[in-house]
Amino acid sequence: MKISRSSRFSAEVYTGSLNDIMFFLLLFFLIISTLANPNVIKLLLPKSSNPQTITKQQITLSVTSDHHYYINTQEVPFENLEQKLIEAVSSLTEPTIILRADNSLTIQDLVDVLQIGTKIKVKMVLATNKTSQK
Repeated sequence: MKISRSSRFSAEVYTGSLNDIMFFLLLFFLIISTLANPNVIKLLLPKSSNPQTITKQQITLSVTSDHHYYINTQEVPFENLEQKLIEAVSSLTEPTIILRADNSLTIQDLVDVLQIGTKIKVKMVLATNKTSQK
């Protein structure tokens, strides 16, 4: 006597919790992406053997290799750079401008920007990358 099943067995994967897992992954990546640094101007900074950190009120002035000037993340033409820096530092007490210049720029490019800082009597600090000690 042969007993046979009336229905065939089929393998199933329960995917009910997959929606929850995808939601949590999406939420995790959204939170992590907001914690990233908003200054995303890519520069190759010069290297220094002993870097120092600054804890004062800061404004970041970035200069790219193709002579684009950015105050924080806003692009400014060189002709308007002095006026925009004056506006940016006017509301701060003891402001410090962090100069992030690409390492391919010439010394004259740096001097031009540093002269603006001297003219408006603001402390400017050149940002560097730490060199690896061997």
